[in-house]
Amino acid sequence: MLRSLDATTAYRAGDFSVVEKYAWLKLIVSAEERIVNLERITSIGELTQANPVLDYVEKTLCILDGLPVSFWIRELLEEVLVWSETAKGGTLRDRIRWQESGVNLFVHNIGSGELYARHIQERYGEMSLRHNIIHTLIMTHGLVGQYIRGEVVFQENQSLTNLVKSRFLTSEELVRLLLPLNRCIMGGVSEELWNRVQDETEEIIKAIAEGRDPEERTYIKRLERLRAGCIRKGESFHSDLSRIESECDLSSALAPLADLTLWFVEAALQDFSVDEFLKVLILGLHGKIELFGLTPNEGAESSTGAGRSYGNPVRHLSFEPLMNDMYYDYKGIKKLNVYKKRMIEQYLSQMDWTSCLQGAAGSSPHLRHRLEQKAGLEDTVFLTFEFSPAAEKLIQFCIEAEKSPLYEKAVLMLFDLFGLRRDAYDRFHNEETYLQDMNSSGDYKKVILDYIAGSRVVDIGPGGGVMLDLIEEQMPEVRAVGIDISSNVIEALEKRKRLEGRSWEVVKGDALNLRDYLEPGGVDTVIFSSILHELYSYIELGGSRFNPSTVAAALKSAYEVLSPGGRIIIRDGIMTEPEEQVRRIRFLEEDGMLWLSRYADDFKGRKIAYQKLSNNEVSMPVNDAMEFLYTYTWGEEAYVHEVQEQFGYFTPSQYESVIRETLGSEAKIVVSLHFLQEGYTEALTGRIQLMDETGNPASLPDSTCLIVIEKA
Repeated sequence: MLRSLDATTAYRAGDFSVVEKYAWLKLIVSAEERIVNLERITSIGELTQANPVLDYVEKTLCILDGLPVSFWIRELLEEVLVWSETAKGGTLRDRIRWQESGVNLFVHNIGSGELYARHIQERYGEMSLRHNIIHTLIMTHGLVGQYIRGEVVFQENQSLTNLVKSRFLTSEELVRLLLPLNRCIMGGVSEELWNRVQDETEEIIKAIAEGRDPEERTYIKRLERLRAGCIRKGESFHSDLSRIESECDLSSALAPLADLTLWFVEAALQDFSVDEFLKVLILGLHGKIELFGLTPNEGAESSTGAGRSYGNPVRHLSFEPLMNDMYYDYKGIKKLNVYKKRMIEQYLSQMDWTSCLQGAAGSSPHLRHRLEQKAGLEDTVFLTFEFSPAAEKLIQFCIEAEKSPLYEKAVLMLFDLFGLRRDAYDRFHNEETYLQDMNSSGDYKKVILDYIAGSRVVDIGPGGGVMLDLIEEQMPEVRAVGIDISSNVIEALEKRKRLEGRSWEVVKGDALNLRDYLEPGGVDTVIFSSILHELYSYIELGGSRFNPSTVAAALKSAYEVLSPGGRIIIRDGIMTEPEEQVRRIRFLEEDGMLWLSRYADDFKGRKIAYQKLSNNEVSMPVNDAMEFLYTYTWGEEAYVHEVQEQFGYFTPSQYESVIRETLGSEAKIVVSLHFLQEGYTEALTGRIQLMDETGNPASLPDSTCLIVIEKA
């Protein structure tokens, strides 16, 4: 085993005396702040207890320990790996002292190289050939991977090529060093990463050793690398870029990028669109710089003449502050701060390309972008977005309210503060989970396929796209289109369509005004699968939510675009009848009665009535009982949304009456079924006992309807 691994093992076992024997270990374990790429972790909460830098160094050393390399390579690379993360260590006092003496702690490879050089000079007085090679490898630590990611230009590796030109190493020896070194660096992040980039890494290392550029230098090539992860997830990068190039001279706008190294750009901006990514990048290249603790400095004229920019001494543009601001810990999981993301999206949407080139601030009084330099660190600029104190507190309030009925009010306040529309942001903190849940209901929705007519089908509110997938897979002759009001749902579906090669289409649109997007008579089937109760619950029509007129308006909107013989298919919640039935609920869980009491206070759809019979038993109107039990089934995670939605809004006879009154006699109800959705009985077993009003066991009533309407 490597001596360094022996040292870390001893330290973890409680032998703290080993720290005094190894200067690099002392620096790493004395860290009082956590500096880590948030892409590498799943929980921010774990940073308060773990030492992610030591964890990473150990991973790289374990990989090295298992590689079949010669002794001199192993010994040399061991020293490179243990020192390459030291700029992330040290006490706060150490870091202040280092920074004041000129060590760049924010460009970690350079800072670590400077700390190593000082250590060698203090210990030996001067650097030997071996020390110079190690120093160069530390200073260039990670640059091959950063080049693959687009964060650095290839010329940043020139000092490695110079080792060959200066005859410190042969080109073969350099390759023999760099291949295992990068195997350790990238494998320490993840084996999946190494497996994905191994071949490209080998080609780049050969090019470095031979002193040649591996590819044509263009800003498009670099942008492709910067967005590679997003492209793998289905981003329409090239078509988006072509559109932007028709609106903005990107070659000129991105010219300053040619000499810059970017830090944490993917971690900070991977969740933003191509337009938003480029606007942030251009703001970073052409914005005004402020110095920490000093007077603002607008910097030198940009070499492009396209605004004001920083001058030649700047070599690094870091998005680390933005990255750190974009995530928070949610129930032990690293969570994107979607509140801040949406605010930034809104801010950027109000800026045109000219404004970005001029580095102009946006119009929001509660948000601005900011470029900063730290005193004494003239070669590095940091970019972030700064929220007003009111916005910061309101966003934090939204995070704290995520599992509370206050959440809805908190989010609406946030919308008002930033001028956002509610309908485009219907599911904030659990949108991804919501789409996954919608897709997991595929088995329940297959029955809809049996009633589809014609070849032109529209799915209203496609959610995660499960219905679109089913149609494409089971009915390949059918052209399916999904329509949703949420831009975020549409964006997610478009990405998945590209990634999976799907043929269905999606359109952003309003279910109550389908004529604006679809030709009357041009659709054979319109599907409302588990969506009408959401329209009923969320859309204000005539000044109120939970309005039956909303369902009628949606049906009329769909009927108008149907062709003769076309169909509307409804699969949604249903109330049971006779409505005057009473059910008794006996709670088998201690908090059941508290659940009901809270639910009755928080439910927005209507007043929930119940009579308390004992500490664990109540009597309720059957439909109030079922509306409560649907939410009780979903559990705490969904509570904040479920109390905003009424699942059952019509009985079967009421539904048929509304259809006839709304669509007239030409509309024929060819199917009208109602049934108990699978899973409810199992989910409530052991949690409640349901009884009739006399106390005898009762079955759950039907929860779901399937109605097919045909246009004459």
